[in-house]
Amino acid sequence: MLEKYLDIKPEIKQSLAENKPVVALESTIIAHGMPYPQNVETAKRCEQIIRENGAIPATIGIINGILKVGLSAEELEIMGKSPNMMKVSRRDIPLVVAQKIHGATTVASTMIIANMAGIKVFVTGGIGGVHRGAASTFDISADLTELANTNVAVVCAGAKSILDLGLTLEYLETQGVPIIGYQTDELPAFYTRKSGLKLVQWCENIEDIASIINIKWHLNLKGGVVVANPVPEEFAMDFDYMTNCIDNALKKAEQLGIKGKETTPFLLAEIKKITQGKSLDTNIQLVFNNAKVGAMLAKSLSKFDTDLSK
Repeated sequence: MLEKYLDIKPEIKQSLAENKPVVALESTIIAHGMPYPQNVETAKRCEQIIRENGAIPATIGIINGILKVGLSAEELEIMGKSPNMMKVSRRDIPLVVAQKIHGATTVASTMIIANMAGIKVFVTGGIGGVHRGAASTFDISADLTELANTNVAVVCAGAKSILDLGLTLEYLETQGVPIIGYQTDELPAFYTRKSGLKLVQWCENIEDIASIINIKWHLNLKGGVVVANPVPEEFAMDFDYMTNCIDNALKKAEQLGIKGKETTPFLLAEIKKITQGKSLDTNIQLVFNNAKVGAMLAKSLSKFDTDLSK
């Protein structure tokens, strides 16, 4: 029944059948995270980096209502150029499939489709989380509940720094989602390497992270794992400067009444404007770095027995 809705590129399907490393990539970062043509160029470069590091890339999106695991060059262009591309999270998948329209997948929906295909590692820029002011708005990303339920490891530069990072950590702890710092004991804050928030778990080696993830799933402790991978030092932005930029962007969003799923794309665009494009450069570099680490993690995980039915 699932084959009716799910289209896995032959190269990816064969790699999964042979237990070769495969890394999922989202499409919202293409459709809503960056302007054209940098978005498509970044997506293609991420795929190339994954290949260079010994894994197979699987960019995920929805084209004409079909859940696509692996997008063609033409489909990447569709994601990058379409002005009204729908942003698809868990709740939106049935609607987009039923209406046979295009949709760009968020962290949550990419995890779902990756899991359907049997892909265990997913690379993104930063996960969603608890928005500032959530005590009154209840604005909490579906990414967090997906991480609590779906067996996919997510390599990211922490949570987006426009969020309430402290509450995001608390929420993930409550949901039992491990956050493992890769060569850091502090939660990265997307554009910056530091947040002031210490992590309980961190590892120097990718192999150790893979071992933790493998044991978690074999113990039937369902849900994902966040692998927090800080932006490389040479591309990181100053913490105090970015805090000020984000505060200004948040004030503007509040003045304009921007809420819900429109908030993140607006804030990223506004921060890019305030920083005169420097934040976009950092965003691109951290995604490239995550692609490299994601490929390394997928290779390490492929060495374990991945048949969880045993």
